[in-house]
Amino acid sequence: MQLTPPAPPLAVQMLTIAEDDAGQRIDNFLLRICKGVPKSHIYRVLRSGEVRVNKGRIDQTYRLVEGDIIRVPPIRIAEKQTQVVAPGAEFKILLEDNHLLVIDKPAGVAVHGGSGVSYGVIEQLRAARPQAKFLELVHRLDRDTSGILLLAKKRSALTNLHEQMRDGDTDKRYLVLVHGDWQNERQHVKLPLHKYTAADGERRVRVQADGQASHTIFNLIRRYGDYALLEAELKTGRTHQIRVHLSASGFAIAGDDKYGDFALNRTLQKADGQRVALKRMFLHAYQITFAHPETGKPVTLKAPLPPECERFLKSLSKDIPAAMSEAKGDQNIS
Repeated sequence: MQLTPPAPPLAVQMLTIAEDDAGQRIDNFLLRICKGVPKSHIYRVLRSGEVRVNKGRIDQTYRLVEGDIIRVPPIRIAEKQTQVVAPGAEFKILLEDNHLLVIDKPAGVAVHGGSGVSYGVIEQLRAARPQAKFLELVHRLDRDTSGILLLAKKRSALTNLHEQMRDGDTDKRYLVLVHGDWQNERQHVKLPLHKYTAADGERRVRVQADGQASHTIFNLIRRYGDYALLEAELKTGRTHQIRVHLSASGFAIAGDDKYGDFALNRTLQKADGQRVALKRMFLHAYQITFAHPETGKPVTLKAPLPPECERFLKSLSKDIPAAMSEAKGDQNIS
């Protein structure tokens, strides 16, 4: 692994705003280009007037216009001993054009660095594509979740897709395997979710009355004895929403090490008779529908279940009576 010291910007920079950077706020632009600089320092130099746009003073809410000339003052970053350089990597591509890059992310890979992870998908893709002027995550997936991940190659595409997601115009669906006697063919779960930090520093989510409104629809695909394969349809996009909604409803996701059944997970990690081992969380983002940010035409993309999940389902299906795979009922939980 290559290590290199950081290179803080210690001289005045004069930057010209290109099309891809137009429309964003000056504070967000500075936070992006001045990696490692605390937010408090960025806002301090903005308030002091050291940052100028077209030789004039601006405040932190100013939105950049193509052709703007930005004066960025010398900013000293507290030096770190080492900085890990992400190795370049590519992932299975589901769609790529001048506006979008859509990949099939494997389980076990973080989407970005932080929280004990030196780098993730975004850093690896940027390292593999040094010529790319712009590459940003449109949304996130948990480290242990596999499947469809959208990245924007233009600022306009990022803004457009964020608006679609805020307005509920995108359709994201997951495949998830739960343990328990799932009864309903279609089930709505509407439970408010609250984010908090646990004693060990981990980010967690729980159901709480004053939390954010959250809504997931679960469709039964097939039963496998004591397990059920579900399609999760997101109506809101909260952190850990599917995992917490299922856990609070009494159904553990197979392999979920945060909200699942820990004793069950230990059992699943070892093969048992005809059943193969499952050494990951069974949650996969398998389908998304959105309007293309340039043409406005609908785009639907699918990512098949990873081989390890397919193998696990096949091992569960052996010797299970056909009657056990029938779906029934409909119920709302709120």
